[in-house]
Amino acid sequence: MPKPAEVTLPSDREVRVVRQFNAPRQLVYDAHTKPELLPKWLGYPGWDMPVRDMDVRVGGKYRWQWKNQEDGKSFGFYGVFTEVEAPARLAHDQYYDPGDIGGAMPAGDPCVVSVDLTEQGGVTTLVCTMKFASKEARDGAVSTGMTDGMEFSYTRLDDVFKQAA
Repeated sequence: MPKPAEVTLPSDREVRVVRQFNAPRQLVYDAHTKPELLPKWLGYPGWDMPVRDMDVRVGGKYRWQWKNQEDGKSFGFYGVFTEVEAPARLAHDQYYDPGDIGGAMPAGDPCVVSVDLTEQGGVTTLVCTMKFASKEARDGAVSTGMTDGMEFSYTRLDDVFKQAA
């Protein structure tokens, strides 16, 4: 089982998450780019992901939305892909859509997210860097438990890879 994600704050506006997966790089890339795979790992139990539109190309748009199974409340993220180098790198602008959940992340300025994938001996290292518009925006996002949620989802992704093996 891979170690939990390592989270650092390389600058006042950035969060970096490094995580390894016991899976080939192509599978990790596919998990991040194929809409049918996203709900298998991205999110929490009790939440559906009814919207997972992805046009994975430079200039292509994406929209993800989660909906609570109990109360029907929803939130999501959307943006535009700025770099697509399969299976090594993805980058996109990310806007928070508070839906009817709300939250501490400002809805205005985007976060710029990059995901870099390298593979050695069947183990893929993911480096996700999130650059926020300001220190306040970064701190607000971190205060939501965002990185704990990322690790929860990455643990679910480990399970998806085990089932596929």
